[in-house]
Amino acid sequence: MNAALLHCSTVCNAEDVASVQKAKISKAMKAYLERAKEHESCMETARLEYKLGKRHLANMMGADVESFTQQDIDQAVQYLFPSGLYDPAARPTMKPPEEFIPKTKGAEFDETGRPFHTLFFTGRPNFFQLLFDIVENINKLNALEDTTRSKGKSLDSAGKTLDTTGSEWLPKELLEKKIVETISDIEYENFVSAMHRLVSHPLSERAKGFVNEYRKPLISKLENDTIPTPLHDADGRQYVTIYECLRKTARGDVTIKFPGTGKIEVNGQDLRNVGNIQQREQVSLLTVY
Repeated sequence: MNAALLHCSTVCNAEDVASVQKAKISKAMKAYLERAKEHESCMETARLEYKLGKRHLANMMGADVESFTQQDIDQAVQYLFPSGLYDPAARPTMKPPEEFIPKTKGAEFDETGRPFHTLFFTGRPNFFQLLFDIVENINKLNALEDTTRSKGKSLDSAGKTLDTTGSEWLPKELLEKKIVETISDIEYENFVSAMHRLVSHPLSERAKGFVNEYRKPLISKLENDTIPTPLHDADGRQYVTIYECLRKTARGDVTIKFPGTGKIEVNGQDLRNVGNIQQREQVSLLTVY
């Protein structure tokens, strides 16, 4: 009799403990759902504001709202709010909220408290999963290399080293946004080191898709600027004329001749007779470079 009562009491206590644990975990899930709801509400408000601003901007530019693309928005903002700031991040922009509102992590555990990711207890599962994926790609390439050599074939028949010219690794800030986790400088160095090891593999081109996800192209000025072809004047000298050069509210055409004489003329006058000394120094400073 006493044993039965003791057994019943033990079972009840275990159920009570499980109920308390479930209640605590449910509170954690409830807190996550509340945060997710707040974030989605913020995103929805931002989307409505973006659509309203897009409609007003299209009306101001006399364009059709339905066919007004993001490229049209960028050009309209640049036209309406011209800026001479060199840093693109400091210039006026109008982007979809998904591009400037930070992402939030999804639920990392279920209602019972069991984490979805096997690396949850590392504290940064997405980052360590990335390192795991890098090593997994290296192991696959090593296996392919061993198989190719064992068959007596040349590695060129299986692939080649990936050419990463014209691109660079994602900086720490962009990598953190991509994996939605904050990492230390040492961890970022470990990521770059592991990626370098992958890229240096003789068959790394086979992992091109994976590698390019974590690289960004370098913007070449030569791709954006068209170099004019020199013309020849009556004396046979080469010259290039750049039209509509901008200096605050002033506009001017600049002609450079080769071989030159060392003289600088403004509207047919010698530079020494134009404006004040500060203006002359600003014009002559361009010739230093």
